[in-house]
Amino acid sequence: MTDQHYDIIIIGTGAAGLSAAVYAGRYNMKALVIGAEFGGETAKAGSVENWPGDIGVDGYDLMSRMKKHAEHVGAKVIDDEALSVTPAGTCFAVKTREGEYHATNIVFAQGSRRRRLGLQNEEELTGNGVHFCVTCDGPVYAGKTIALVGGGDAAAKGAHLVAEYVNKVYVIVRKDKMRAEPVNVERLVNMPEKITILYNAEVKEIKKTPEGKFGGITLTRDHKQTPDLPIDGLFIEVGADPNVGLAKAASVALDEAGHIETDNMMQTNVPGLYAAGDIVAHFGHFKQDITASAMGAVAATSAYAHFKEHAEKGGCKHEN
Repeated sequence: MTDQHYDIIIIGTGAAGLSAAVYAGRYNMKALVIGAEFGGETAKAGSVENWPGDIGVDGYDLMSRMKKHAEHVGAKVIDDEALSVTPAGTCFAVKTREGEYHATNIVFAQGSRRRRLGLQNEEELTGNGVHFCVTCDGPVYAGKTIALVGGGDAAAKGAHLVAEYVNKVYVIVRKDKMRAEPVNVERLVNMPEKITILYNAEVKEIKKTPEGKFGGITLTRDHKQTPDLPIDGLFIEVGADPNVGLAKAASVALDEAGHIETDNMMQTNVPGLYAAGDIVAHFGHFKQDITASAMGAVAATSAYAHFKEHAEKGGCKHEN
């Protein structure tokens, strides 16, 4: 089993984790980044059109560039899964499937996983007709017809936003009314030429063409005398679950919604443990690559101050 010492270990290879690695490297910290699913949700998002400096960039390419930058400043990025984080002397021990590593500082940056519908073709077509981020991918469908699944505020706001770009939006709501705030629902109702809300409806099938491309959807009820809805793209906005299992097991406090609680410098209630990205509700429901990256930079900066303090006391000394 591998046993190595680092100044900082970052768990997660999405925008938050890789940005933390870039800043840690620039602080001359020996950094290890551990991730079992490279790039997180962004790597599967398709085209990202709201990253400053890029009019349009593939999500996987963006994450690859971040990884290259992190490695350029000295961070080591490995494809592995962190299984536990536990105190070990003046360090923390991170056990993975492949080994065990020790560091004075840990950054939790595993993000969250968008809830899926659980339908056939959903994963295969993600980023190619099926999307989970209206802000990121909505502009791709300018002048086209899309459907958006969800009944909460995120869905209502997403539908209103994407209506600025597309020709038509079908909002598919499972129940007989939306649970979004009335003002957000009213905005949709006041745009009948652009937005049609289909209540008591669910997506029954995500269709795929013989060429393997997105082919529209089938609903559980008829619309215009047919359950088939010919659309160019499907957006799913039914919530997300933060990946907080490791942090919770390490006695890190969570908020009422299940996100990791931090202060403004991304420090958790446990000294030496930090969190960044979608695993934190630092900006409320607004979760983007740019906010995740900002939190990653702050977490690394905060960890650097903690690292210097411990270095003066002899650094990381682990107990077997």
